[in-house]
Amino acid sequence: QVQLVESGGGLVQPGGSLKLSCAASGSIFSINTITWYRQAPGKQRELVAATASGGSTNYAEFVKGRFTIARDSAKNTVYLQMNSLKVEDTAVYYCNVGLVRRTGAYSNYWGQGTQVTVSS
Repeated sequence: QVQLVESGGGLVQPGGSLKLSCAASGSIFSINTITWYRQAPGKQRELVAATASGGSTNYAEFVKGRFTIARDSAKNTVYLQMNSLKVEDTAVYYCNVGLVRRTGAYSNYWGQGTQVTVSS
């Protein structure tokens, strides 16, 4: 079994910062890809940032220069540092992890989501 637990969301004023965490635990051999998505009310889920096991990163244009994705492989945890937050960043943020389980099987998991609200 694998569990993903997200944390770090909350209410912040425009221009502020938040750091989201996504911790994976359980029968994990290796984590291959980690992607952060977000979904605002009435909108489709959209990719925010992604990183792969080789260290490459990709960001959506609307967060470039403001958000940073990072991973702590020893802790099987991925972070999303969000700076210079805007009202339009308000959404539920989800992590998605592609990993190889100890059985050798490749699986994909979603976190439960964490609410980020940017408001004055």
